[in-house]
Amino acid sequence: MTLVLIKNADVFAPQRLGTNNLLVGGGRILWMGKESVELPVPLRTVSTIIDAQGLRLAPGLIDAHVHVTGGGGEAGFRTRVPPVPLSRFTTAGITTVVGLLGTDDVARGPAELLATLYALREEGLNAYGYAGGYHVPPVTLTGSVRGDLVFVEALIGVGEVAISDHRSSQPTCDELLRIASECHVAGVMTGKAGILHLHLGDGARGLERVREALDKSELPARVFNPTHVNRRRALFEEAIELARRGSTVDITAFPVAADEDAWPAAVALERYLASGAPPDRITISSDAGGCLPCFDADGQVTHMDVGSAGALLETLREAMARGLALEAVLPAVTSNPAKLLRLTKKGIVAVGHDADLLVLDARGAVHTLLVRGEIHVRDGAPVVRGTFE
Repeated sequence: MTLVLIKNADVFAPQRLGTNNLLVGGGRILWMGKESVELPVPLRTVSTIIDAQGLRLAPGLIDAHVHVTGGGGEAGFRTRVPPVPLSRFTTAGITTVVGLLGTDDVARGPAELLATLYALREEGLNAYGYAGGYHVPPVTLTGSVRGDLVFVEALIGVGEVAISDHRSSQPTCDELLRIASECHVAGVMTGKAGILHLHLGDGARGLERVREALDKSELPARVFNPTHVNRRRALFEEAIELARRGSTVDITAFPVAADEDAWPAAVALERYLASGAPPDRITISSDAGGCLPCFDADGQVTHMDVGSAGALLETLREAMARGLALEAVLPAVTSNPAKLLRLTKKGIVAVGHDADLLVLDARGAVHTLLVRGEIHVRDGAPVVRGTFE
């Protein structure tokens, strides 16, 4: 077993704990304390010692919305985005991803998604996924949403099912409830997240379908997990009210122009925290690998961008530049998604938890990254790369 001793780190767990030393082994945090520690001589030859003096240590980032196979395809096959390689995640401080399908759930299906998740796992990343895609009925491996979640270990919810978007299947409330109930029951059976991850488009109906579903059913609000809620300012206000009802809402860290009717992720987080809504019901994801298209009135793509894994870390820096403390920003990309996804050993720096650890330099860039105790980034450079990088 390889041991890693991290000394003199300013620990954010995500709450600030001050200077601590940590001993990591077997993929877990074995010990943490303020007193100095020296390894016995026999262990020094099989151990790595990292002096984190002047550096901040936090949980590895959890990105709960990633197109690991690549997204796109809205303007033809040539616009299909390629898969995201391992080091794009690790050099951006990400230790856990949740992969999904989007608009294209035909040419790209659940088998390809699952194979890509397993490939990332083999390369050392924590990787999970959502069954289905934009459309209703969801594409599945076993023939049912509940079967996918019960029998396929890596799949923990359903998504991203599109609503309020011209690319969606225009699902009725009853159709949405049927999928949400399958998620909930599968979660009860397995202990998985069992959530319905909902893509929100620009449509004026916003979160109307979700409110209707909650009003007419017995399902807990936590089952409904809308994303892209900062893409319209009015939609964001709806999302804050939905969070008050018990749903966790997800901000997307996509680029926002100054004249857009949208909130940049850092601004959205600041507004959410200032609203008094529950601080544990907000998350931020990158949409990495996803196509970020703009459409004209006829639904034709006018131009497109691609989501970046680095958007999470950039959002952290922007939020702190706006005056938010690191311990106020971190939960949205660490402990909050871990709680929502029921990843009980992740998102927190504590003894017994997974050693998914991010060390930040003074500029807020990745200095060192450990995934389950294995060093992936050291001194800002990747030491582990994907098979085809």
